[in-house]
Order: sequence, then structure tokens, then C-alpha cells
Amino acid sequence: MINLETPKKFKAIVHSAQQAAENVFRPISRKYDLAEHAYPKELDVFAAAMDGMNAGDKANAAGAGKLSQAAKAGDGVRNGANMQSVLGLEALCWGDVGLALSLPRNGLGNAAIAAVANDEQLERFDGKWAAMAITEPGCGSDSAAIQATAKKDGDHYVLNGEKIYVTSGKRADLVVVWASLDRKVGRAAIKSFVVEWGTPGMELVRLDHKLGIRASDTAHIVLSDCRVPAENLLGSPEVDTKKGFGGVMQTFDNTRPVVAAMAVGVARAALERTRELLDEPGDYDRPRWQQNAAAAELLALEADWEAARLLTLQAAWMADNSQPNSKEASMAKAKAGRVANAVTLRCVELVGTAGYCEDELLEKWARDSKILDIFEGTQQIQQLVVARRVLELSSSELK
Repeated sequence: MINLETPKKFKAIVHSAQQAAENVFRPISRKYDLAEHAYPKELDVFAAAMDGMNAGDKANAAGAGKLSQAAKAGDGVRNGANMQSVLGLEALCWGDVGLALSLPRNGLGNAAIAAVANDEQLERFDGKWAAMAITEPGCGSDSAAIQATAKKDGDHYVLNGEKIYVTSGKRADLVVVWASLDRKVGRAAIKSFVVEWGTPGMELVRLDHKLGIRASDTAHIVLSDCRVPAENLLGSPEVDTKKGFGGVMQTFDNTRPVVAAMAVGVARAALERTRELLDEPGDYDRPRWQQNAAAAELLALEADWEAARLLTLQAAWMADNSQPNSKEASMAKAKAGRVANAVTLRCVELVGTAGYCEDELLEKWARDSKILDIFEGTQQIQQLVVARRVLELSSSELK
């Protein structure tokens, strides 16, 4: 059964992440918000320390490692790489979401590799920084509508297509590209391929300017007859129309709780700072009807935040214990993304002009939080996934 206390073996990691958020991320947060696309060099030393902390589970800040044999067999209860990831990222994003996304070797593509790669691929790509390229100009939240293609040619696949909004797309060593082996077959033919930067045919078109998470680069990439070794395909090369594209979608079951944890972290930062700015001695110890309106509303926001955090921990715990968590992962992402937006914007309003100026990070957190309700599947997509799971309907039966 899930225990809501932080597991003892992760307490040191969470403490280190919180210290880094306070002493490394916060001091440079505004600097790299203003200097968009500049690489945060200060993160290199911290990233090396993170590598050491994560070495045992082959996990990283953006993804989970493979299940242990004990977890697969259902022997006992395991708190593993998924729980470690969400707890660590919550702490880091209390400091800065964009900087957390900019940590070397901790890209969203690493989550895809960790989720579905075989042992040889895990070893070959170990220590590499991997971005993930899913979204296309004509394909947003509907991943099944991907137009990029991959054609088998001897011992290579030839990739063609266009990818946008690729987080850490320029800085990463590798890009995990989603492409279709046969568009006539539909979603079952969608596979993920690891493409190394420097491979002929993969070109960086531009970096996008953004509302928030400006410390993180967001790339537009084009693939033109890009030849990728066949051994860089993640998962099975077979097209199974009965299974659909569950193999690549398994990535989302790992990354959606991760994004939820980011949202939980930035919302906690906003709540704590707003409480500091509004607090009066003893105000929060009074019954709600005896509190001022701002304090009473802050308590309601804190309750909503707590619900989002618990859903996130549940989804991560289920993944660590080999329990199907697609519904719970989408519930956590939907709830946390919405809560982060609502909390950060309302906190800006509650503190008045202080929340609207660059003297406080509150206005930055409000901007940063918006992406957390969009990437890895929008609010509407999460609700659709949850509805399908609850009603036991397929994607063709409930669109």
C-alpha cells in the first residue's frame, strides 16, 4: 500500500534538490528568464552531482528507470525511479521550471529511452542527453495524427518530417523522434527512433521565443532523408494493429506524472511566497470564518494543491509497482496542470502590484506554469484519456 511519507532512501536526494533549487536555481532564475536561449553554465556542476545520485536506478530528473524483477513479480512494495523522479523534480521546480528542464542528460527523451529501450540501448545511450520530438505543425495534441515517416532501407530507417516545440532540442545529444512506418495503418505504425545530432538530414530550423520556461530551449527540427540505424528503433519493429501504439504511449505513463510534479513544485513556490507576503501572526491558526479573505482563499488553494500532489505520488508509485497507471497518470497531469495555472495566477492577484513586477518571481512562476497544462498532452487530452479508461472505451469509440 502507498505510504504518503517521503521514503527514507529518497530523503537525502529530495533535500539536495531543495538546496539546489534555493541556492543554485533561484539566484539565476531571473537572469536566464531575461537571457532567453543562453545556456545556464551554472548547471553543469549540479548536473554532474545529479548523475551520481541517479546512477543506481539509471533514472534522471525527467524519466523513470525500468522496473526491478521484484516489482514485475509483484513481490513487496517498491519505491523506485518514478517516485524518485517526481519527488526530486517537485523540489527542483520550486526553484525554477525552465532550469530544471535545462539540466544536461535529463531530457524528456531520456524518459522514452528508460521506458521502452532494451538493455543494449540503455547501455549505449547511457549518459546522453535526449530530447523528445512528437508535435508537428499539423499535429498537436493528437499524437496519432503524426505525419513524419520512417521507411526501412536495409539496416537503416529513412526518416522524413517536421517537428516543432522540441524541448532542449538544440542542446540535447539525441532526439527521440516519433514517426510512422506506414501511415495507411494508422496509430499502430507509430514508432520512436533515437536520432543523434550530427546525423545527416536532421536540421535545426530555429529556436522559439516563449511566454515562460525561457531558460529551456525549444527547437523546430526538420528531417530530410535522415538515415538512422535500425538498432536505434525503440521497442518492437513489428506493426501490431491489435495493440495500437501502446508501446510508444507507455512513455506518457512515465512522463505525465513527471510534468505533474513540475506543476506541483512551481505551485508550492507560489503558495509559500504568497503566504510570506500576506501572513499575519496567528492568522492561519484561526478558524476560516475568522480569517481575512486573502488568507481564507490561500487555504483553499493549498487544499487543491495537496490533492494534485497526492495524485502525482499515486501515479508514480503505481508505475514503480508494475501497476497500469495510464488513467492515474492522466488524472495527475490534468489536475496538477490546472492547479498550477490557477494557483500561480491567483497568487499574483492576491499580493497586488508586488506579484506583477520583476521584483518578485511570482509573475515569472505564473508565466512558467502555463506550459505545464499544455505539453505532454493538454488538459482536454488528459480528460479524454481518463474518460476512455473509466468508460472502458477505445480511442475509436470515444474521440
